[in-house]
This record gives sequence, C-alpha cells and structure tokens, in this order.
Amino acid sequence: MIRYKTPYAPADVGYNADRLNVLDTHFQKMMDADEIFGAWYCLARDGKVFANNAMGKFCYKDDDTREVQPDTIQGIASITKFITATAIFKLFEDGMLRLSQTAGEFIEEFSHPPFNKINLAHLLSHTSGMPSDPGTFDNKYFKSQWDFIEKAEGDNWIEAALSAGMRKEPGEEWAYCSFGYAILGEIISRVSGIRAENYILENILKPCEMTDSGFDITVEQAKRHFIHDERTEKEIQNFLEHGKQSEGIWDKVPRTTGDIFSTTLDLVKFGTMLLNKGTYNGKRIIGRKAVEKMTEFYVTTEVRDYCWN
Repeated sequence: MIRYKTPYAPADVGYNADRLNVLDTHFQKMMDADEIFGAWYCLARDGKVFANNAMGKFCYKDDDTREVQPDTIQGIASITKFITATAIFKLFEDGMLRLSQTAGEFIEEFSHPPFNKINLAHLLSHTSGMPSDPGTFDNKYFKSQWDFIEKAEGDNWIEAALSAGMRKEPGEEWAYCSFGYAILGEIISRVSGIRAENYILENILKPCEMTDSGFDITVEQAKRHFIHDERTEKEIQNFLEHGKQSEGIWDKVPRTTGDIFSTTLDLVKFGTMLLNKGTYNGKRIIGRKAVEKMTEFYVTTEVRDYCWN
C-alpha cells in the first residue's frame, strides 16, 4: 500500500478511518481473485482531501513489478461525458444556447427528418432516439454510427454517421449513446468558436486546477499512465516513440465522448467544484443555478429503458 501525505486526516473531517481498511481489504480480495491487479483512490469531504492511496501493480504483465501510485494516470472513459455536459451548461448559462434548441439549429445535417426533433436535452440524457453504443442491445448485425464514420469517404463525418438512422422517436427511450456526446462536442466548438477540447481545457480543467487531466498527454504523464492491457501498452509506446496520440477518426470527431485522462485527485477537484455549486478554491467555474439545472431529473418513469437488457 502506498499512501500519499494529505492535507487532512480522516479524523479532521469526521471520517471513520477504519473504513479505509475495509476498502483496502475489498480491493485486496479483488486482486487475490485476479479480478483486478491494481487500485487507487482519493477521498475528500467538504473539499478536504484525507486519503490518496494506491495498491497493486502498475502493469498487466506478470514480469513488470512496478507498483501503481496514487498519482497514476488513467483514461477516465465516459466520466468525460460529465465534463462535456458541464461545458454545455456553462454555454447555456452564458446565453449561448438553450437546452430546448434542436441540434439542427447548430448542425445543418440534423435539420432534416427524422433527426430534426432531437434537442440538446435529448443528447445530454441519452434519449435522442439515435442508435445506442455497440453491445447495448442483442443484435450481431448491428452497425453503429462509428462504423459508418470509419468507412466514410470525405470529411463529413456527421452525414456519414446519420446513415445509421434512428432507433426510436426522441424522448421515447433511454439508450446509452456516446455518439450524442460527440455531437455535443461539435456544438461546443461551433458555439464557442474554438475546438471543444480547448474550451473544456480552458474553462473547466484549468480553473479546477486539474493539472493532470486533459485530452493531450505529455511525455511525463504518459510514463505514469496505467498499463491495463496490451492495447494501452502499444498506444503509450507509440506516443513515447513517435509523439502521436490520437489516430483515425479522432482527427475530425470531437473527443468529448470518453477521451479525457485524469487522476483520482483531479477527479476529486472536479467533484468538489460541483458539490460547491460551481466554485473551486474560490474561483467560479459555473453558476449555482446552472449546477442545479444540471442535476435535475430529465428522464421520467414513462421513458423506457431496455439497454443492456
């Protein structure tokens, strides 16, 4: 177990330190069962960090004895969507867009049926009616938007993606649709006038002091990146040798669906900002009313959900 020194102890924030032992034991059981080979976590209460710990291996290879560290970097996958959504709500707060606006008001390809009824709230809440991610429903012949994008000729990735059609009417069904967050990224770019990745970096990550988070990794950060499988190992090695990180469609498609890397400490900073109603370390990132709007229920009990059965 590796424990970084933290500004506060569990007792300082009224947390029972014995519960950390329970958490450590739980992770150890998972490692003993070969369910995971490394784990790390950061805990805070009222913005006061009182645990920043790590245990286990840094790499999936048996002969690699490096230990995972509390500041180990990992791709945060769809946690990226929370940060993308925050960017949308910041633009909403600044009067640049409304959640009731249709995607077609920003992107011409969406202005035609059957896509013309999809609005920003649908995209945010996975109720757009567009096909969901591969594997969410049993269909071995399913083709997602990503399949059409990868095979498309030319630069119009949106037109290519919409060839996948619609699954349901907007608002009728909840079905996990990462593609909707790529469209939200495109809307961020068009409304703000800069790439969505840069908007998120300058308006959310930097003000939250998330210094180990972003879309483009540095050499030093790459050396701290968790190696959980062979694919990750090859991607990191390719970056260290050739300096290229993203490939293929991500040169044109916004990386706002799941491409941010981060640390547990940085994610605590982001969560603390939301719990503080939009402020972090005295800086206003987004307004209190916007955070309240973000955390409202958008999906009612009438909306069906058969995703992943």
